[in-house]
Amino acid sequence: MTDRNDVDRRLGEQVRIVGSGLLGASIGLGLSAKGVDVIVDDASPSTRSLAIAYGAGRAPAADDAPGLVVVAVPPDVTADVVAAELARYPDALVTDVASVKLAPLEQLTARGADLSRYLGTHPMAGRERGGAVSARADLFVGRPWIVAGHDAIGYRRAAAIEDMILDLGAVPIEMDVAAHDAAVALVSHAPQLVASLMAARLRDGSPSALGLAGQGLRDTTRIASSDPGLWVQILGANASGIAEVLRPLRDQLDQVIAALDAPDEPASRRIIAETLAAGNDGVARIPGKHGQDKRFTSLVVKIDDRPGELARLLTEIGEEGVNMEDLRLEHSPETRVGFAEISVLPEAAHPLASALEQRGWTLMEAER
Repeated sequence: MTDRNDVDRRLGEQVRIVGSGLLGASIGLGLSAKGVDVIVDDASPSTRSLAIAYGAGRAPAADDAPGLVVVAVPPDVTADVVAAELARYPDALVTDVASVKLAPLEQLTARGADLSRYLGTHPMAGRERGGAVSARADLFVGRPWIVAGHDAIGYRRAAAIEDMILDLGAVPIEMDVAAHDAAVALVSHAPQLVASLMAARLRDGSPSALGLAGQGLRDTTRIASSDPGLWVQILGANASGIAEVLRPLRDQLDQVIAALDAPDEPASRRIIAETLAAGNDGVARIPGKHGQDKRFTSLVVKIDDRPGELARLLTEIGEEGVNMEDLRLEHSPETRVGFAEISVLPEAAHPLASALEQRGWTLMEAER
């Protein structure tokens, strides 16, 4: 009898995952759900046991013969572990999921590793919390997964990696290693520092001031709760690219500070206005759902803070035949109400707003 998961999946190889943190365990959970024989290993026996207990795979055995090895370890040891796996399994294809790609490739090249069996990748997915306890089988669904190609490996030899990416529901995107590192410096690594710097200012805030915090502050600082130890390694491995992003940001910040020191000067008002307008332009370039460059219209709906209200709202939106592109929630700490900001296509906004009001919902202004 053929298991339904065997029919659904593309990947036929036994897969070994080295590193059972958030990414490694999530890959294991996703592939195991597809019926793939997944081996989980880790330098820490207790960490490995936890990932196995959550269902990410099984423990290593003496007769393992993986066709694909996925290295999911911190960036400062990625090249060492990849080299060891290439040597240990001479018939296996080896990939890693580190968030930097140039440094591991250069290190492997310098030590003469078999690059014909190595291809670095990077799933653009994660959570603020790490470890197997935070792992999810659907972590990669709909997310870009960079495949950082190089001249020593061919497309056919690397086919199992693309099969894995597609089985996990991600979208493979080809990019060379230098372009990858420059891209993540702009869209991931520099924003991490900016969020952390802003969040650090909150340490001096009074309880009464912090009690006024709304969704804007939470959005700005959300990623600041990420693991400092891991990010020290990531930022160090991509330091030059990140600095290239932050230098012009520093210069623009100096200009804004100078303008705020003399706010009544005509030039100051122009600088502030142009800064805000440039921010509008940048936000407009962030791809929307499924990679579409569309701006969505937001509706803000007041929700009573009691069980079942959010579910009722979402159900009624579905009954109106409207597809939500995004959803954000904000809770008022002083009253038992919350606000759901729903992003929809512009042409759906007015009919949906009218329908929700007829159903008894209270709509607020979109920009709160």
